[in-house]
Amino acid sequence: MKNNCSFDVIIPARFAASRLPGKPLADIAGKPMVQHVYERARESSAERVIVATDDMRVAEAVRAFGGAVCMTSADHASGTDRLQEVAMNLGLADDRVLVNVQGDEPLIPARVINQVAHNLAVNGRAGVATLAEPIHTPDDFRNPNIVKVVTAKSGMARYFSRAPIPWPRDAFSLEAIELPVGLEPRRHIGIYAYRVALLQSFVSWPVAPLERFEALEQLRFLYHDEHIHVADACAEVPGGIDTERDLQRVRALFG
Repeated sequence: MKNNCSFDVIIPARFAASRLPGKPLADIAGKPMVQHVYERARESSAERVIVATDDMRVAEAVRAFGGAVCMTSADHASGTDRLQEVAMNLGLADDRVLVNVQGDEPLIPARVINQVAHNLAVNGRAGVATLAEPIHTPDDFRNPNIVKVVTAKSGMARYFSRAPIPWPRDAFSLEAIELPVGLEPRRHIGIYAYRVALLQSFVSWPVAPLERFEALEQLRFLYHDEHIHVADACAEVPGGIDTERDLQRVRALFG
């Protein structure tokens, strides 16, 4: 995808992940996971790629492979809060576009990084841009680790949830072995583009009630009436790594 938008990539990488502690340093084909994410981001059109972490073990690993790193507070509630601290530390302009690439997405294609930055640039109503892809199986539809998104005709998000949404009241059950024809649920892909000014607002807002229950920081933007543009990803994005099972799946893909 041609991309004339100037942007930087920030990769938040927490060592103390609750479901898989130490996962930024988990070995995948002889490299730490964070290095795979960094290398994919470097293949994009980003002017800079920076890993944001609160742990010296992650920082040392990033520096060892020649990556750029910014140390941040250990007290952040979300990756978005961590991005804002990086923007402040670097003195970035309010209109600078930052792309948040999750530190547990070692297979993310560079094309989708460019895509989300471009989508923010061309959708003036949106304060945030993100991506999605179709869900094809009932297991994925029911899985709370797979975040679902519902959008309006305009492409703007209406809600994100760990629950199976939209719920087909009369055509589905939790025991179903296939999805109803025409349902077309979508998986949210955890990549975001923001402008720095909105990040400054985000950190001034308290955690939103639904954000607290769902543990989804993007709900804070919706709670404050910020538009989130959602498009289907231009390339397949394998799921990120949240659990030991996910890690073994990705390791197998690297042979």
